[in-house]
Amino acid sequence: MEYTGIIIGFISFLAIGLYHPIVIKAEYYFTKKIWPVFAVVGIAMLILSLFATQVIISAGLAVLGITNLWSIGELIEQEKRVEKGWFPKNPKRK
Repeated sequence: MEYTGIIIGFISFLAIGLYHPIVIKAEYYFTKKIWPVFAVVGIAMLILSLFATQVIISAGLAVLGITNLWSIGELIEQEKRVEKGWFPKNPKRK
């Protein structure tokens, strides 16, 4: 039996689960202006995935890279959710 697909699916599930609160906290503390960090990390992970020799590591890095890039859009959406009052606004920010 081949477990590679299940492992990659689990990595995807973990990435989505971990990045949801990361995006919320990043917007809370740094605003959406932190998006370049997500872009650089995402692109770096995608490049690293090209050079990984094992399928699971390559796929895991690619999933994390795409998740970082997807998080850029989620940062923008999170700012809108904060404006709507769905999430708390950082009182230390103007």
